[in-house]
Amino acid sequence: MMTSKEIMEVFRETNVLREGHFKLTSGRHSRQYLQCAQVLQYPRFTESLCQELARRFKGEEIDVVIAPAIGGIIIAYEVAKVLGTRSVFAERGEDGKMTIRRGFTIEDDENVLVVEDVITTGGSVNEVIQLVRERGGNVRGVGVFVDRSGGRIHFGVKTEALLSMEIQSYEPEECPLCKEGVPVYKPGSRKF
Repeated sequence: MMTSKEIMEVFRETNVLREGHFKLTSGRHSRQYLQCAQVLQYPRFTESLCQELARRFKGEEIDVVIAPAIGGIIIAYEVAKVLGTRSVFAERGEDGKMTIRRGFTIEDDENVLVVEDVITTGGSVNEVIQLVRERGGNVRGVGVFVDRSGGRIHFGVKTEALLSMEIQSYEPEECPLCKEGVPVYKPGSRKF
């Protein structure tokens, strides 16, 4: 079992927490950004973190682990490996909506665990939950590396975060960094 202190040490060692002016996937702005891809480049750390996340869902009879692309793909794979299940991912289509492609399926009554690297508003995870339910799957839980909301986001199912941090974010029109003229950086895979 990994403690929050041990997890934070791994994140510090792998340069996960960044400082600056960032546009988040949610569209909100923040002084801090968690780039979990940094930790995912180290298999030994990734394996340990995913084992800890999977441990929290032992006994839930999970059939499939799914993640929104791209941040959760490796996490889904590693958690599924530990749980002995399949791993799939959802991705944005040309219309910008989350979809399941590439021949992946969610069968009726399959028990599904949704995983993600970081949640701020929970938007991508909620989209994946909706996709799973539309296909007849049973969402048994949500597992994330980091909950940026400080525990304020609820998905209506068992939710486990390796770390819960309250990192302030702003709507763009209320962002003090924008008002100061600090250039904004959009990390990740989505466009402005």
